[in-house]
Amino acid sequence: MKIDILTLFPEMFAPLEHSIVGKAQEKGLLEINYHNFRENAEKARHVDDEPYGGGQGMLLRAQPIFDTIDKIDAKNPRVILLDPAGRTFDQSFAEELAQEDELIFICGHYEGYDERIKTLVTDEVSLGDFVLTGGELAAMTMVDATVRLIPEVLGKEASHQDDSFSSGLLEYPQYTRPYDYRGMKVPDVLMSGHHENIRKWRLEQSLRKTLERRPDLFNDYDLSDEEAEMLRTIKVEKEENND
Repeated sequence: MKIDILTLFPEMFAPLEHSIVGKAQEKGLLEINYHNFRENAEKARHVDDEPYGGGQGMLLRAQPIFDTIDKIDAKNPRVILLDPAGRTFDQSFAEELAQEDELIFICGHYEGYDERIKTLVTDEVSLGDFVLTGGELAAMTMVDATVRLIPEVLGKEASHQDDSFSSGLLEYPQYTRPYDYRGMKVPDVLMSGHHENIRKWRLEQSLRKTLERRPDLFNDYDLSDEEAEMLRTIKVEKEENND
């Protein structure tokens, strides 16, 4: 995958040179290029200007963005504009982006964008219902979430298939050595070696956690017959405990 990032602060992306994303670049699975679009600004290196019609704040000018993208060697890129008004980024969108060969991220600053910039864009995306000082942190988060889904980046495909949100449910509890740590013991079922019982326990735990913390996820989740029965049992237990 090739990723190009338009930003006024390329140095902010140093974390992407480390850990899993950094190793993916070393392996040749990923190429990330940073483009400081201030270098392409025609008007005394100014990338912002006052909005026509008046108003608060400054807008990112179209010219530096257009000229920077013109210089990027990309055949059919997915162009992502980091914008608080855009689609909220989630795991399903990360999985969608992981299927692409070329991505371009535009990190904005100031009050907003010249509307004409959006003619270059395929997706307007937000990290959530809050406002950051710029798009860099959001872009880093989206790149990290996407890159780890590329085949061979994590080594084993199953490494991400059981993640929270990948299956549609929150992930079940996990444990490692020692068996007994400060009086807290690993659940016996995980020590049993009985794979079917372990599978059922993990599924039940995922359902419980999702019901407790993110019940909204069930709105878009297609329960299997087994999951539906487990969830009914969990809800009955919960009601009895609340009585």
